[in-house]
Amino acid sequence: MARYFLEVAYMGARYSGFQVQDNGLTVQSEIDRAVGLLMREKIITTGSSRTDAGVHARQNFLHFDTDTALHPQFRYKVNAILPPDIVLKRVYLVPDDLHSRFAATGRAYEYTLYTYKDPFLRDRGYFYPYRMDMGLLQEAAEIIKEYKDFSTFSKRNTQVKTYNCNIYTSEWTQEEGRIVYNVSANRFLRGMVRGLVGTMLRVGRGKLTLEEFRAAIDSKDCTQADFAVPPEGLCLMEVMYPEGTFDAGSLSE
Repeated sequence: MARYFLEVAYMGARYSGFQVQDNGLTVQSEIDRAVGLLMREKIITTGSSRTDAGVHARQNFLHFDTDTALHPQFRYKVNAILPPDIVLKRVYLVPDDLHSRFAATGRAYEYTLYTYKDPFLRDRGYFYPYRMDMGLLQEAAEIIKEYKDFSTFSKRNTQVKTYNCNIYTSEWTQEEGRIVYNVSANRFLRGMVRGLVGTMLRVGRGKLTLEEFRAAIDSKDCTQADFAVPPEGLCLMEVMYPEGTFDAGSLSE
């Protein structure tokens, strides 16, 4: 048996999330279907990161095992089967024990707001035409880096054993009518990025002071967070692995 990593990107608007579900079209189910059709066997992939309904990804990974040799034009043919909003970017042959989820050392997300009506960002951002204090937004983003327990920003229907996350980066940028929140960490909780964004936007609009923002984090109570920002603004940008993981390079077409 050989293990392969699939690097994919997708627009999540049409999907009920990434992970396979009994009822609903998902990104993973489309990938399993496409690879299975090409290989003429049932393929069950394991994903590195689960994105919610409507959330996009510039980079995500899955792995699967097979004892069948891949077609010489595997990537090309899988992309021909996949719908237009999912692309297989690269294929890697990896060690048998390398797990796409558990081997990952971190993930990076972006959340995009646009402040002027723009039809080209309608499915890739959150139209938010309100005056905000960028200084306060930035201070709130800095405060986040001081914490490890993010219970406040986790939806409760989850089975995680710990709410601790190590934040690597947390910052806002602004350019040409777009305001973008960039955050990376070793792990994220369910709904965490949208909870962070929604709550920080309350700070930026003067509806929540920085002291109240700290109190919300310290409360470890998810009712103190605002998860109401829509999914189309959120994009998984990168899944991180130990240096050298893909040094062997990707397979050909």
